[in-house]
Amino acid sequence: MFETLSDRLSGIFDKLTRRGALSEADVSEAMREVRRALIEADVALDVVKSFTDRVKAKAVGQDVVKSVTPGQMVVKIVNDELVRMLGSDAQGIDLRRNPPVVMMMVGLQGSGKTTTTAKLAHRLTTRDKQKVMMASLDTRRPAAQEQLRVLGEQANVATLPIVEGQSPTEIAERAVKAARLGGFDVLLLDTAGRTHIDEELMAETAAIEKIAQPHETLLVADALTGQDAVNLAKNFGERVDLTGIVLTRVDGDGRGGAALSMRAVSGKPIKLIGVGEKLDALEDFHPDRIAGRILGMGDVVGLVEKAMETVEVDKAHKMAERMKKGAFDLNDLSEQLGQMQKLGGMGGVLSMLPGIGKVKKQLDAANLDDTVLKRQQAIIGSMTKSERKNPKLLNASRKKRVAAGSGTSVQDINKLVKMHRQMADMMKAMGKKRGALAGLFGGGMPQMPADMPEGGSLPKGAELPANFPGLPGGGLPGGLPPGLPGLPGQRKKKR
Repeated sequence: MFETLSDRLSGIFDKLTRRGALSEADVSEAMREVRRALIEADVALDVVKSFTDRVKAKAVGQDVVKSVTPGQMVVKIVNDELVRMLGSDAQGIDLRRNPPVVMMMVGLQGSGKTTTTAKLAHRLTTRDKQKVMMASLDTRRPAAQEQLRVLGEQANVATLPIVEGQSPTEIAERAVKAARLGGFDVLLLDTAGRTHIDEELMAETAAIEKIAQPHETLLVADALTGQDAVNLAKNFGERVDLTGIVLTRVDGDGRGGAALSMRAVSGKPIKLIGVGEKLDALEDFHPDRIAGRILGMGDVVGLVEKAMETVEVDKAHKMAERMKKGAFDLNDLSEQLGQMQKLGGMGGVLSMLPGIGKVKKQLDAANLDDTVLKRQQAIIGSMTKSERKNPKLLNASRKKRVAAGSGTSVQDINKLVKMHRQMADMMKAMGKKRGALAGLFGGGMPQMPADMPEGGSLPKGAELPANFPGLPGGGLPGGLPPGLPGLPGQRKKKR
């Protein structure tokens, strides 16, 4: 969503960082460009003005202008102010209350309240191990209650039985009683929306709030609506006690103005963001990580967290053991391709790495899309069990059969087999050195000094272990494995 803004800001800061020294005129010109970029991104004008004024006040100081790397100092100031504008600290969903914890979802029709309710229920059930019940209070939109029931079945979450003819306040009262008697930890109330804000909607929402007394009242807003989302937060905040905001469709092509303005204008924290249509596509909102993405610094921490959530530990351990033995067949390759897709595909992984924005055009030209991964999985899926375990069985006739079964060509089969062979050779070479890590450190991990501070540098007078990789005489005993692909002087084996 922040792609256009990120590109604009990267261009502005590239000019600053190339210069050895900065004058106040340089900083003022850069701030004018930043102001223009934020206005084009549909950020509220008051927010833009206060943001650029704060940055300029800090950036024109003598410490910045006369520092060794003034351009980098300006980028740091902008990053800090972006984090401040988005909300200086991340605030998640608060469950610290005697059960059932009631949460009410409010917002306009079409903003994604019902889907977000199901996503939140799925998240609380799977990640936080809470017993959740959902209830639809939308009696006006056709099949709204039925939609939540179906989503509840998909997410394996209980929903309040539908009783025809009840009003939203009666349903809310029944839901609270049912949640208390059923021993549920969390009750999610999906309220009705309108195509525009009106007094009837506000009165109904206020009446439900009085009956249910929710611990969390979350405003669900569409990130693609821009400035209108900010007005929405203001209007709802005046009538109900909002505790946070959920932004949906953050994975869309909006300009990001709503996200950048919401916290500053409404004063309410953005707690969650919807990043896709699937039930697991709901993430915590981290201001520092969003600021990092906008400034092209990536989000490596977010990538690691996503990997930890999607990786199946048992499978990972089994694969690690196989790789230590130098075993790597096409089943293992298929697992790796599937894992890549769970992380969001090639584009999802690359978008979270630092500096990728600068080579985006080259990546687009290379056509690194997820269809390549799906095609390779289709090829492996069209093979027999014996062929997947032993790719050497793939002769010409077998390759034709696999190509016909997967809708690909024999050339695609050959490329996949070659890629697997190179990976298998590398695993075998690493396996000979008693596993990847053990081989790298010559039979075991090097012992670090006991007084080594966490995340810091070595204390004065301390030395690294003699076998530490990169030191003279350290690293791999006997050098790199002679069969490792890509080394100078390697010849292709005749097959």
